[in-house]
Amino acid sequence: MAGEAFDQATDRLVVDVWSDVMCPFCYMGDTLLAQALEKFPHASGVDVRYHSFLLMPQLSDDDAPVSPTDLLSAKHGLPREQAQAMNDQVTERARQIGLDYRLEQARAVGTRTAHQLSHFAATQGKQHEMVQRLFQAYFTEGLNVADHQVLGDLAADVGLDRDAALAALTSGQFADAVEADIEQARQYGIQGVPFFVFAGKYAVSGAQPVEAFLQALDTSWTETVGSPAAADSTSAGAGR
Repeated sequence: MAGEAFDQATDRLVVDVWSDVMCPFCYMGDTLLAQALEKFPHASGVDVRYHSFLLMPQLSDDDAPVSPTDLLSAKHGLPREQAQAMNDQVTERARQIGLDYRLEQARAVGTRTAHQLSHFAATQGKQHEMVQRLFQAYFTEGLNVADHQVLGDLAADVGLDRDAALAALTSGQFADAVEADIEQARQYGIQGVPFFVFAGKYAVSGAQPVEAFLQALDTSWTETVGSPAAADSTSAGAGR
């Protein structure tokens, strides 16, 4: 993947992430990346940017919420019991890294509007917090992440102006940004998420172990930033 396709600062490492709000492995992958960054000595020099991807593009934000188990069963033509067993396995895997999935109460919806909120949050320096709050709302709290009022509340939860967030969603201010992310993923051949691109050239697909993320961070840091001193000149805390 060509590095010139991404806006890369010379003294920082950029990690671009394609994910979807209701993708169980995206929440896991983001958590594992965060755990890797906690161990990475130059984490203060890393910026993580989130890009939109639609796991279920056939769902509209106006559609009635459905059970993830029913959706999985219908999508793959599986007996409901088998779909439930698959979701139970996912829930257990999430538990092992400290996440509380309650898929029995989750409600699958279209996520274009939720992605617009992520882009709004990025303009306020709160994208990572917003993405994490959306994951929690969907996987643990069973909230409808297509509902504007719910999204406004979630925005306020992470310190964003609720009215400004709702105005951005109502106007569709970031709708084009969402579609641009989706088109960019198509051009790169990204067919599943989470998909992580380090420094515009090293890709990690899926919720890989912490060690895999650390290796990608180490390699891309060495090749793009190089010297540990570059990280020392940045502000404290990972650029998320």
